[in-house]
Amino acid sequence: MSNSSIDLLRPARLISFERIVVWVLGIAAAAAILVTVGIVLSLLFETIRFLNKVPLSDFLFGLEWSPQTAIRSDQVGSEGSFGAIPLINGTLLISAIAMVVATPLGLISAVYLSEYASKRTRDWVKPTLELLAGIPTVVYGFFAALTVAPFIRMTGGELGLEIASESALAAGVVMGFMIVPLISSLSDDAINAVPQSLRDASLGLGATQSETIRKVIMPAALPGVSGSLLLAVSRAIGETMIVVMAAGLAAKLTLNPLDAVTTITAQIVSLLTGDQEFDSAKTLSAFALGLLLFLITLCLNIAAHWITRKYREQYD
Repeated sequence: MSNSSIDLLRPARLISFERIVVWVLGIAAAAAILVTVGIVLSLLFETIRFLNKVPLSDFLFGLEWSPQTAIRSDQVGSEGSFGAIPLINGTLLISAIAMVVATPLGLISAVYLSEYASKRTRDWVKPTLELLAGIPTVVYGFFAALTVAPFIRMTGGELGLEIASESALAAGVVMGFMIVPLISSLSDDAINAVPQSLRDASLGLGATQSETIRKVIMPAALPGVSGSLLLAVSRAIGETMIVVMAAGLAAKLTLNPLDAVTTITAQIVSLLTGDQEFDSAKTLSAFALGLLLFLITLCLNIAAHWITRKYREQYD
């Protein structure tokens, strides 16, 4: 075969190879979507089975969570309480504490890295900060249970405060440090995306650097920063190990951060630990909690995506 014939075959081979690559990528994307759909359908199916045993109103608006049901109807405690309000309360309380800790630290570090730090400082500070995101959450849980919780209890005792051995405050503080890299990294990207022309115009009008940051850069980067905060909230809501090890499993309806509380994720772990009967309302309630948690985080992610996408083009 001549060289000219080989050259004519090469485009056909390239087109065939590209088609194979496109098919492989499409199959991979479809597999991810199918897995997500499968997870949602499995949660939905088991939740329907749970709602056949427990009314939806009792689950969503009940004020008591006590799923310790008996195996036989003649046993004591055969009727459990499946009100999710205490779990939602504990989840939001710990997440709020985490955001109070993480928001100022994350935003301040993002502003420093993007506006004040030299290139050399940024090159080693940012990777060091993002190392926190790679630490396993069980390590954070050990730190919260063995260091932070005893310190808070000891400090509170010296001040005359009654603090539980496991508290929402201990879990929330450590969770806040865990999500600082998420807020910092996403906010840093949003700040760096602000056009340099806005900075130059502000400085050219006589504004100082701090005034430029407060009155020009941060308002321009606000959609991206808001999206990072919403994503951080969804990350905090879905955290498990820190809550299990530092906040306890007491389903209390309280706003006191010094009390022991529990969250949706902690109860899911508790309900599915060990040998379980998957026909009981106790075990099926874990799937209902999973679907509830999925819907909450989905709404937060959609809100973050909508805010970022809606206002990003304003500064392009």
